[in-house]
Amino acid sequence: MKRTLAFALLVLFAVPVFAAQNTKPAAKGFRAEFGHDLDDVQKKIIDLATAVPANKYSWRPAEGVRSISEVYTHIAGGNYFLATFLGVKPPADMPKDIERITDKQTVLAELRKSFEHLHGIVNNMADADLEKSVNMFGNATTERGVYVTILTHLHEHLGQSIAYARMNGVMPPWSRKE
Repeated sequence: MKRTLAFALLVLFAVPVFAAQNTKPAAKGFRAEFGHDLDDVQKKIIDLATAVPANKYSWRPAEGVRSISEVYTHIAGGNYFLATFLGVKPPADMPKDIERITDKQTVLAELRKSFEHLHGIVNNMADADLEKSVNMFGNATTERGVYVTILTHLHEHLGQSIAYARMNGVMPPWSRKE
């Protein structure tokens, strides 16, 4: 009984204090929040793209639908394209036919480069510009709206990639830890 009571007191008092000491302060401001979400989705996309075997990169769920490699190169191309609404040009060395790349290592390299491109934009983001008006796909929005669209696009294709991976017997790496 005494052991049980001692353990209960330890859990009640010591564990919350220990847990509080090991937490990072929450990100504040749009740049920090965007950067945190970008880091998270980037890690998941890269980890999943790495986990999928190279011989599955040509797999597609049906005729006329993007293959696994085409989804990942579409993500990379989208990272460059959506940034143009912020006035940032793609790097000169970006492959013109990026969505035709099928080699796993080249796909991974292009994904990483496209995320570095986005991080460079975020690092130079001026908070004062977030409310600047932008016309995106014929609709009025703000630079903040463009950043939100970038994250939405990434999460949309992360979900697609998860479904593709699972259909091919690949469990997302972060799911194995749970």
